[in-house]
Amino acid sequence: MKTLEKIFAEKLLRVKAIKLQPENPFTWASGWKSPFYCDNRKTLSYPDLRSFVKIELARIILEEFPEADAVAGVATGAIPQGALVADALGLPFVYVRSKPKDHGLENLIEGELKPGMRVVVVEDLVSTGGSSLKAVEAIRQNGCDVVGMVASYTYGFDVATEAFKQAGVRLVTLTNYDAVLDVALRTGYITEAQVPLLHEWRRDPAHWHCLTNPSQGGAINPL
Repeated sequence: MKTLEKIFAEKLLRVKAIKLQPENPFTWASGWKSPFYCDNRKTLSYPDLRSFVKIELARIILEEFPEADAVAGVATGAIPQGALVADALGLPFVYVRSKPKDHGLENLIEGELKPGMRVVVVEDLVSTGGSSLKAVEAIRQNGCDVVGMVASYTYGFDVATEAFKQAGVRLVTLTNYDAVLDVALRTGYITEAQVPLLHEWRRDPAHWHCLTNPSQGGAINPL
């Protein structure tokens, strides 16, 4: 029986929301070189997949964080998912900017959170956890309690695991790096020879450099 993690990984790979390119790495906004790119925003363009994400995130919140009485999305990627989930649960919704608006009311949190609210944060993707936990801190400074965070995907970096532990935030995701690699390997999207390179990257993504080597399996097989 397939797990939720592998079912969702299959769906993401099918719509090319996840791309694995060990020999032709991407450059993230942080400047990191990465053989792996995940764009969960693509799910918004597929009604069935959009509904799947909404339903599963809402289910996780009901099961894992039933005390939540408000939902916060992290700008910008998780604004639509957060709004969809809040609507499904019938809860208030806000979103948290990465920095205060530079005009008007100069809000950091858009929407209304009342002090004492128990908030579940919705994120689309967790890498280092930095932007996600900045949103958590903004909500806490607003006098609210963050009961947990849900996300579509996590890379599972050690630095993020430690950051969430230090911040006292429990993270639950729909899928993760290990599930994606398992599905990608099983479906022939990547080869066994490419797996060590991908694992090497995840161990130390900040200092990883792509070393093209024919013995590592050549180019990625397109879906």
